[in-house]
Amino acid sequence: MAERERIGDGGQRIGESALVSIITINYNQAELTRQFLESVKELTYPNYELIVVDNASVQLLSDYLDPAEYAHLRLIRSEVNLGFTGGNNLGIQEAKGDFFFIVNNDTELAPTVLEELLTPFRENKQVGVTCPKIKFFDAPQLVQYAGYNPINLYTGTATAIGFNQKDDGRFDQPHPTYFAHGCAMLVSRQVVEQVGRFAERFFLYYEELDWSQRIRNAGFVIYYQPTASILHKESASVGQNSTLRTYYLTRNRILFMRRHCSSFQRLVFYLFFGVFVFPKHMFTYAITGKLKHAKAFIQGALWNVTSTSVSAV
Repeated sequence: MAERERIGDGGQRIGESALVSIITINYNQAELTRQFLESVKELTYPNYELIVVDNASVQLLSDYLDPAEYAHLRLIRSEVNLGFTGGNNLGIQEAKGDFFFIVNNDTELAPTVLEELLTPFRENKQVGVTCPKIKFFDAPQLVQYAGYNPINLYTGTATAIGFNQKDDGRFDQPHPTYFAHGCAMLVSRQVVEQVGRFAERFFLYYEELDWSQRIRNAGFVIYYQPTASILHKESASVGQNSTLRTYYLTRNRILFMRRHCSSFQRLVFYLFFGVFVFPKHMFTYAITGKLKHAKAFIQGALWNVTSTSVSAV
């Protein structure tokens, strides 16, 4: 068997015969999803299925576009908003692929993105996830993601490599990375079978950091593959100034630390959050008049006081 067609340890086929399940979520963004589907038409990789989870959108996606116009497309409707985690988990549940390409609907794909993302799996059997270089759609000369630095387990901060920096060749070297980006990640079926899916209690934000930590804990490598690229229309579904975003970023930052830190690390984090983070955010929201954001921030923090279990997914 040729190397490019080898079978992975988990039984999935790796190479031109591998079936890739492209999974994306639509939530009241029918036109964005249509634009995404148009970019999928340009893919050069032949063996894929396309799953769109219509996540309790007010307007049925099937009323907006004709599925017959898009090859290999399956629409799955959820009458309940399952969030990013539950929506993708539903797509994974229904997918038949050897690999799951979890990708935002507010992206446009380079034609060769799937071939490039599959390459590291053929070269290293420990690779469980690959991620492309992500650039901003409105400023494609700028990088959004070229891998992740390790999270600080005392402050709960994680930074993307290359964020908002010029794509001038500095980020063209492939390398293992600490975390995948939820915007676009190719995950082997073996990872899902061994580690499980997204932890649904995260709903939005930090879910890919949590999943990545669990994946690396299981011995898999997460790999940044810069020859693969996508353009991202940042925060189109939730919005950068959304109180929902404030709530879940706050809640899930704390939840991540509760799930993955030692007792000493959590103690330091709680002190850091209480002494520095909380007062800083309250002061900023107060002087800018963002009282609804202040309320969302407090509610996100308090959720972790009332929710005692952290191990459930």
